[in-house]
Amino acid sequence: MHAHFDCFSGISGDMVLGAFIDMGVPVAWLEKRIHDIGLSKVDIVARDVKKKGIGAKKVTVIEKEASHPRNYRDIVSLIDDGALSDEVKKASKDIFSRIADAEAKIHRCEKNDVHFHEVGAVDSIVDIVGAALCIEYLGIESVTSSPLPLGSGFVDCAHGRLPVPAPATLEILNGIPVYGGSSDGEQVTPTGAGIIASIAREFGPVPPMKIDRVGYGSGSRENRGMPNLLRIFTGERMGERSQMPGDVVCVVETNIDDTNPELFGYVMEKLFHEGALDVCLIPATMKKNRPGTKVEVLCLPDKKDAVAACLLTETSTIGVRYQLLQRDILKRFKATVKTRFGEIRVKCVLDPSGRRRCSPEFDACKKVAVDRNVPLAAVYDAVAGAVQNEDLVTILD
Repeated sequence: MHAHFDCFSGISGDMVLGAFIDMGVPVAWLEKRIHDIGLSKVDIVARDVKKKGIGAKKVTVIEKEASHPRNYRDIVSLIDDGALSDEVKKASKDIFSRIADAEAKIHRCEKNDVHFHEVGAVDSIVDIVGAALCIEYLGIESVTSSPLPLGSGFVDCAHGRLPVPAPATLEILNGIPVYGGSSDGEQVTPTGAGIIASIAREFGPVPPMKIDRVGYGSGSRENRGMPNLLRIFTGERMGERSQMPGDVVCVVETNIDDTNPELFGYVMEKLFHEGALDVCLIPATMKKNRPGTKVEVLCLPDKKDAVAACLLTETSTIGVRYQLLQRDILKRFKATVKTRFGEIRVKCVLDPSGRRRCSPEFDACKKVAVDRNVPLAAVYDAVAGAVQNEDLVTILD
């Protein structure tokens, strides 16, 4: 079962829970399992609402007794001691861990000592553990999501008035596709950010799938424009992507026909310094039949601005274009092989069948060639022979 989160109006913990309940997760079943983790004085109320004419579920968590604030260590103990499956415990702790990492970085404190305030409140514990329970109940095995709208303005929290998105939210979403959004207010909460960052493996348009259920979860705010809803649909994903690890990368590119070619080597070095994963210089024929160069840079989304600024500063281009793309990547590690020149570092990957492939590492081979005053090709041949014999000595990472 695959689930796609359509976060056209953002995401929060109660919106996630509302959408799952709207899809058919029984409130009584969910409430009993929340009681089983030691929160027996909590009621979960799901009522029908309409947003811009669209029916949805609005979830409210009611505490029958006041509870004390919890830090990260307290929440982990609560989850570990609860009557939950190992999968639900793991998923819940991963979400809280992401939020705790962000809070610890923002507040410059130890992770275990993070006091969660709103996120540590009972309703957020219910939202996060409840989301993990719903995923298990519905048999969801994979999740994708649309890019996330961040909103604008300010939000009031335990630390006072903070800009939107809240610092913790922004930290959690590092590396995840986002956009400004048109709403004045918070569209992604720290709880919502933690949930989607933990469970979604791809961000982009709806993948090809056969939809069998749709659920709508309502937020608390009223939007003047679009309905304040989260939409989740589940079904069978068609043309299933491989189960290889994957991530989202940004491709930044520009066409240049009036830069001194001698400068491109320096520009490439600068781009790598700014965080480029790869740089490709492609010969091109431009307008008026001028010879030119297409510069194509691969980077993580959070490095896009730095890469674009480098191209706009170090070359004669007056504009760059970019796009976010999904990619599959092989599992990689480094090792050393034993050769007649000593131990030399190599790069290794595991292909989809699990077969290991290793190749010489240029810098390591070059150093040996220079130090031993031997041809670089001879070093490469020695490494290739050791790799073929599978003479791996040490796996480094």
